[in-house]
Amino acid sequence: LLYLPAPPPAPPPEVTPPVPLCPVGLRGSGGKMAAAGALERSFLELSGAERERPRHFREFTVCGAGTAGAAAGTVKYTESAGGFCYVESGTLLSVTRNRFIHWKTSGDTLELVEESLDINLLNNAVRLKFQNCSLLPGGVHVSETQNHVIILILTNQTVHRLLLPHPSRMYRSEFVVESQMQSIFTDVGKVDFRDPCNYQLIPAVPGLPPNSTTSAAWLSSDGEALFALPSAAGGIFILKLPPYDIPGMASVVELKQSSVMQRLLVGWMPTAIRGDQGSSDRPLSLAVHCVENDAFIFALCQDHKLRMWSYKDQMCLMVANILEYVPVKKDLQLTAGTGHKLRLAYSPAMGLYLGIYMHAPKRGQFCIFQLVSAENNHYSLDHISSLFTSQETLIDFALTSTDIWALWHDAENQTVVKYINFEHNVAGQWNPVFMQPLPEEEIIIRDDQDPREMYLQSLFTPGRFINAALCKALQIFCRGTERNLDLSWSELKKEVTLAVESELQGSVTEYEFSQEQFRNLQQEFWCKFYACCLQYQEALSHPLALHLNPHTNMVCLLKKGYLSFLMPSSLVDHLYLLPDENLLTEDETTISDDVDVARDVICLIKCLRLIGESVTMDMSVMMEMSCFNLQSPEKAAEQILEDLITIDVENVMEDICSKLQEIRNPIHAIGLLIREMDYETEVEMEKGFDPAQPLNVRMNLSQLYGSSTAGYIMCRGVHKIATTRFLICRDLLILQQLLMRLGDAVILGAGQLFQAQQDLLHRTAPLLLSYRLIKWGCQCLATDVPVDTLESNLQHLSVLELTDSSASVANKFVSSPQSLVELFFQEVARKHITSHLFSQPKAPLSQTGLNWPEMITAITSYLLQLLWPSNPSCLFLECLMGSCQYVQLQDYIHLLHPWCQVNVGSCRFMLGRCYLVTGEGQKALECFCQAASEVGKEEFLDRLIRSEDGEIVSNPRLQYYDKVLRLLDVVGLPELVIQLATSAVTEAGDDWKSQATLRTCIFKHHLDLGHNSQAYEALTQIPDSSRQLDCLRQLVVVLCERSQLQDLVEFPYVNLHNEVVGIIESRARAVDLMTHNYYELLYAFHIYRHNYRKAGTVMFEYGMRLGREVRTLRGLEKQGNCYLAAINCLRLIRPEYAWIVQPASGAVYDRPGASPKRNHDGECTAAPTNRQIEILDLEDLEKECSLARVRLALAQHEPSAVAVAGSSSAEEMVTLLVQAGLFDTAISLCQTFKLPLTPVFEGLAFKCIKLQFGGEAAQAEAWAWLAANQLSSVITTKESSATDEAWRLLSTYLERYKVQNNLYHHCVINKLLSHGVPLPNWLINSYKKVDAAELLRLYLNYDLLEEAVDLVSEYVDAVLGKGHQYFGIEFPLSATAPMVWLPYSSIDQLLQVLGENSANSHNIALSQKILDKLEDYQQKVDKATRDLLYRRNL
Repeated sequence: LLYLPAPPPAPPPEVTPPVPLCPVGLRGSGGKMAAAGALERSFLELSGAERERPRHFREFTVCGAGTAGAAAGTVKYTESAGGFCYVESGTLLSVTRNRFIHWKTSGDTLELVEESLDINLLNNAVRLKFQNCSLLPGGVHVSETQNHVIILILTNQTVHRLLLPHPSRMYRSEFVVESQMQSIFTDVGKVDFRDPCNYQLIPAVPGLPPNSTTSAAWLSSDGEALFALPSAAGGIFILKLPPYDIPGMASVVELKQSSVMQRLLVGWMPTAIRGDQGSSDRPLSLAVHCVENDAFIFALCQDHKLRMWSYKDQMCLMVANILEYVPVKKDLQLTAGTGHKLRLAYSPAMGLYLGIYMHAPKRGQFCIFQLVSAENNHYSLDHISSLFTSQETLIDFALTSTDIWALWHDAENQTVVKYINFEHNVAGQWNPVFMQPLPEEEIIIRDDQDPREMYLQSLFTPGRFINAALCKALQIFCRGTERNLDLSWSELKKEVTLAVESELQGSVTEYEFSQEQFRNLQQEFWCKFYACCLQYQEALSHPLALHLNPHTNMVCLLKKGYLSFLMPSSLVDHLYLLPDENLLTEDETTISDDVDVARDVICLIKCLRLIGESVTMDMSVMMEMSCFNLQSPEKAAEQILEDLITIDVENVMEDICSKLQEIRNPIHAIGLLIREMDYETEVEMEKGFDPAQPLNVRMNLSQLYGSSTAGYIMCRGVHKIATTRFLICRDLLILQQLLMRLGDAVILGAGQLFQAQQDLLHRTAPLLLSYRLIKWGCQCLATDVPVDTLESNLQHLSVLELTDSSASVANKFVSSPQSLVELFFQEVARKHITSHLFSQPKAPLSQTGLNWPEMITAITSYLLQLLWPSNPSCLFLECLMGSCQYVQLQDYIHLLHPWCQVNVGSCRFMLGRCYLVTGEGQKALECFCQAASEVGKEEFLDRLIRSEDGEIVSNPRLQYYDKVLRLLDVVGLPELVIQLATSAVTEAGDDWKSQATLRTCIFKHHLDLGHNSQAYEALTQIPDSSRQLDCLRQLVVVLCERSQLQDLVEFPYVNLHNEVVGIIESRARAVDLMTHNYYELLYAFHIYRHNYRKAGTVMFEYGMRLGREVRTLRGLEKQGNCYLAAINCLRLIRPEYAWIVQPASGAVYDRPGASPKRNHDGECTAAPTNRQIEILDLEDLEKECSLARVRLALAQHEPSAVAVAGSSSAEEMVTLLVQAGLFDTAISLCQTFKLPLTPVFEGLAFKCIKLQFGGEAAQAEAWAWLAANQLSSVITTKESSATDEAWRLLSTYLERYKVQNNLYHHCVINKLLSHGVPLPNWLINSYKKVDAAELLRLYLNYDLLEEAVDLVSEYVDAVLGKGHQYFGIEFPLSATAPMVWLPYSSIDQLLQVLGENSANSHNIALSQKILDKLEDYQQKVDKATRDLLYRRNL
């Protein structure tokens, strides 16, 4: 005989059988007690993430299927469920890793869900509603090909094929880097359910038998979809759909035995089977095993026989009577079989296994067979094992090549799951699965507790009630009120509170009642709602099926309302939770190689269980409250022991004492148990993936167990372990107190008693508190964090240079509220654990397979190690800090601090950060200072102070202070910065660089706070001169900007006087003059110190720059004031010292930061040579002051002149004043600077000319500048024009300002004549008096011959005595008078000109006139000369 060499279903190409992963050394989950290696242990149920948030199903209706006559309501099928796992779901580097599909059927509805433990799948839940049809229980079958996932669906009237893309074909990249991706159900809405290729009615002939529920479906090697169903006429019929991509018709094949065979089989069968029950070979359970080009169909029929059919040959290959393997079969032989179930399991090495469950009232039996093939296509069954069970109702069972997993529902409505190795077991002993218990039926509320708070806490603690149960209860409680049930966890909590409170208020009829009455009423309504929730929770917890993944050995429990996973128990938990009957048969070698030690441990566990069973709810609460209130657990255990002894009516204590007598060495046994539960370790995990691994491998591993579902499962696993271990530690503490109380030398020697008290007690209490803390972390929910808080936190972490560590948490896709442990696992721990697990793989990762029991055991153990409070790593604390869970972090440290002395400094630092966020700065500062003492001793603080290149700094504590100071600076708490920096100064000692840094910090923040005196004091203490100068510069600038100039001036500046002057000067020369008052500050600075010369120099320079750079009226006003201030300063000095040095022009200033000057070739120009120093005395300053006043006057009179007036010299200003018509001012300026008045007279003459020939507009404009000049008198006798006034002003000036040679008359006349303007008589007369000869010359210059002739004639007459007073001749020609003269040269020149044109009679006449006059003059001169000579001779 040969075992059946049938191959498995064809996997996708390039798939090699996976090598199971063997995680390396776990702490706290084995140790010496697990030395025996392979061990069958119990499992724990872990509820899936659907307990937290309702799943969003997208609903689709499959229309028109079936007939209305056979409505769904006429056939009632039970709810069913099932699952499918991808072939490569256990392959480490596969897209379908840890991915599976599960479904639930109910009436006409099919719910399909795709789950992944690695990635959050989008659109992964669909609900299909089949009109007029009911889904057959178990009528969903899933297959996969290289390109597609094909779902075959059977209803009572139709069959369907649903074609979906395979995950490996949905993603182009060879590795997935996103935290979420689309499910294969994303595009299910595009599927045409009425496509004839993928849909077919079940034919009426042969038709389905009534109440038939079994079915099978598979894909042939050609891609055909085949559906096997029981036939109404007996046997099986098979409905075939052609391949989806090949046109064809559906066909039906009926598999039925020949009539001869039928008669042979029926002949001896009782009529009870053949009667109304129909054909005896009607299948109760169908299963299919595909082989090459064929499929074997196994049918377990109601005649208790197993039939094996070949689909290809359409013949029955084997018939086996299963009753032959049933010991008590008389009752079964007489009745038709019901409730029998058939399952297959294939192993490439061992062949095909068949698992058959034979149902009988109040008992059942599992029969395991192996299919054996003989020659000539003959097959038989090799009986492997028969296993018996007393459970009544088998819901489902699953078969592997080694184990049976079974699911029952007992008479007490309890779910029971067990498993057994069908070949290697101890007396048929099943291994239990400890199911998740329903929440307690009654909540005990103490008088000091608020009923609402206690009920809400119980309802919304993670892991108690599922969202669907709460929503249904809410609907019922609100009696049909329309409410939105798509609520988040927090929103649902608000709705529940609102609903119960509304009901309570609606029932109140009295206006007043006592507080006790209100409390009772409140408790009544909350109890009512709680009972409703409990009812729905129980209904939704009803089990439907087991789902077992043969590739990863993962077992899931499919319930009506959610999905749960099974996790193996650790050895300690296994022994503590195991039922008594199992504990009796427990293999001692699995505990320890030393049999005596193993027996001691088992006896110890029995004692602990006796104590645990005796502890009442009140006692349990006492221990919990003791831990919560930070009281001693030892004292609580002692009190509990007192109470146990007091209420011991069943002599439990005696039983415990007697069992203690059986323990050979209790101290050793207790120590072994403690070591087994202790996760303390000095070894740290790797913090990243091996860089030698390829990028795609590292990216792939980084996604392992990254979904929110996996995070929730791991959190629940840790919570289960922590809860159980907490109870073990509690009972162990009570037992140790009992041992101490007994104090019997028979049990313990004196030395051992002391050791038990000092060592074991002090080791057990921290264990208990550690597990209590981990329990708290699993149940405490993380809060949602606003975006601005996250950004602020990221900024703070970047200051601390922690952004690359686990403290920095990214926002990821989360579909449910996370507990703190779940958050920690998702964001930090998972990557550490994964990289550690695969750091040294025993086989290539491409061939590494995932084994779920091993993986979840390893991961939860490592996660506990990372969470363990006494381990040196504080990643959990960092995670809470980085994800802004400040309130939770404070609570955690509060619970941790009194008893755990590990990472004290790190805890204080993080607590300080929490206080910063909550605005308690002083508390934060205290925490930061307390943490400083631990710097250099703890890993987190060492990482905090490590420099960028990873080197350890010379003074770690100073580096720590620096980081904290930067943090406080970013947060904006300068007072705390000053306090901490002041404390740090003492730490700096002789380190002058650190001293300078800290004192600079103190200075900066005192200055920011406006503490000017303290800032100055800190500045004077800075040992670094360059930093001191920088701070001094900052002090000057800031106080100037704040206008706190008095402080700035009055500071003493010991040894800093020149520096501060230099800073203010450089600032004064570098900034805008009108917006900053540095010159005035410097002036005040020098005045305050009585340094008047420097004060005067400053103001003079200020005035110079104002004139040059500020071309505004305000600038000119300030310039004048500056010069006045400078003059005042010099007047306060003794005259011999009243001088200043002329300041350099602006271009010569060495301004800080100025770019070098370059020539047109781009080369730097040579520095200017030393200029000549110019000294200015008081008179020079007064001149400049008067010039400044003139500039201001000009600007006020003519605003357009402002742009050029500021830096103009005196000569330029005269010109500007003349142009503006300010002649009085111009004359005054000329006199001050000893300048000639010629420009003034020429300008005024020109204005007179313009007025003479200008129009009315010119006349009107002239009054403006005329008014600015003071006229000598006002003419009131007649109306005067502007022209007249201008001429009169000119006349006045000529009379007032007389100079030698009559220069001003000359220039005025010259100006008038040059413009061809006739000279006014008053001007001619005026000039005749002073210089008639020059007037003659001017006439000649401008060819005014007639005027010249007349002037000569008049002048000769005047000399001769006629009108001499008009020519300024005091004594005319006379023998007694002084000598007189005539301008003969000019007269000769005139005669010459007149004689040149002899043809001009007029000229001849004029010439003759002059000659006549001269003749007359000569005669009289001759006479006067003779008279004079005569008189002298007398």
